[in-house]
Amino acid sequence: MRQSDYETALTEKIGEFFHDPLGYVLFAFPWGEPGTELADFPDGPDVWQREQLNEVGNRFQADPMATIQEAISSGHGIGKSAEVSWIILWAMSTRPHLAGWVTANTQTQLKSKTWRELSIWHKRAINQHWFRWAATRFFHVDHPETWGMDAIPWTEHNSEAFAGLHAKYVLIIMDEASAIADIIWEVSEGAMTTPRAMWFCFGNPTRNTGRFRECFGKYKHRWTGRKIDSRTARMTNKKKIAEWQVDHGEDSDFFKVRVRGEFPAAGSNQLISSGAVGLARKTELIEDEYIFQPVLIGVDVARFGDDETVISVRQGRKQIKQLVFRELDNIQVAMRAAEEYRNYGEATLFVDEVGLGAGVVDYLKNMRYPVVGVNAGRQASEKDKFYNLRAEMWFRLKEWVESGADIVDDPDLAEQLAGVEYDYTPKEQVRMEKKEDMKSRGMSSPDRADALALTFAQIVAPNAQLSSFEPDDY
Repeated sequence: MRQSDYETALTEKIGEFFHDPLGYVLFAFPWGEPGTELADFPDGPDVWQREQLNEVGNRFQADPMATIQEAISSGHGIGKSAEVSWIILWAMSTRPHLAGWVTANTQTQLKSKTWRELSIWHKRAINQHWFRWAATRFFHVDHPETWGMDAIPWTEHNSEAFAGLHAKYVLIIMDEASAIADIIWEVSEGAMTTPRAMWFCFGNPTRNTGRFRECFGKYKHRWTGRKIDSRTARMTNKKKIAEWQVDHGEDSDFFKVRVRGEFPAAGSNQLISSGAVGLARKTELIEDEYIFQPVLIGVDVARFGDDETVISVRQGRKQIKQLVFRELDNIQVAMRAAEEYRNYGEATLFVDEVGLGAGVVDYLKNMRYPVVGVNAGRQASEKDKFYNLRAEMWFRLKEWVESGADIVDDPDLAEQLAGVEYDYTPKEQVRMEKKEDMKSRGMSSPDRADALALTFAQIVAPNAQLSSFEPDDY
């Protein structure tokens, strides 16, 4: 067959899959063919993948002008990145001049997993020569400007990058959608006014709030929701899942999120309960209950214009004082910290040394104060349990609050203590929410809470005083 005849036949054949994404996937890739990467997969896609692709095809067959909104909540390792790649390749292959974008919870997830997986399946496709994969765009070789998908990392500051998507055929994909800010969802809604538009959201159900959760609740009448249990997926590590079940229990939030594809109990990713914080605000300890404990001073140095520099003084279960400043330079912060040290005779100063705080640490050292520079990104003493020192500090803070602590009666501090969330790394280490992630969901930077958490950077025994803070001290 001549090349031109082959291309004509290939175009006609793929055109038959306009309303049949599963048919395209079965046709386009060398399932079970010896010598290929898919030699061990003669049956093609997994059961859940087939079901979703079939359902999408059936809806278009029933109504060619339908819009598709699918939300898939799942455990880990089910093959969602492959499914994302197949949907993109099918839509790009059957819909001329399709326009769309892909985003994910983080730039790392987007670039190294979601977008990379598309590159892998593109190379396997029978019609791979129609398209070109690049670092940020996947496009038709003959129509690079009008026929393609873009990989767009998101922040709350670039929501306009997701607006104005209008074409005859539109495709939107969100990966790890639970952590994508509501503003990106809101802007994306505009594209769904186009008939035949498709919007797919995949993710582990890590948060019990936000738009991804609402696809299965408040807005479930607008979304087709699917929950995929990792135990039913072909490619998952069944041995590891069994270990998780023994270690955490099937009804634990850990197992629900990572395996069952179910959202955690309300507020389960909230580190410190609102009730515990409220009680701590009302607790009033007498001096005899804490006076024998060392005085610890935490200094969180503002990094940006809307952040606060905070000095928090703690003695035992009592938060004695909290000072909040704006627009102080390093020398001024160091002088205020030194003043607090002198107020208590002997104390240990814990200063966040990341960024501008390094200058504050240097000034205090030059003035011969016993300052401890804290890098929250360092390894935790319990490294198997905590992702880094920040997670360890916050868990110590949590235990302290819940043990009958007395904190200053400040609503902003209370909101920050109860507002910080956590999750787990693939190594099952506790990991705290980043400041920028809190801001993206409408929370303030937890500067006041972080200053208090700094007083837990290292355990200080009564009558002890620290003058250094090195990894070997852990």
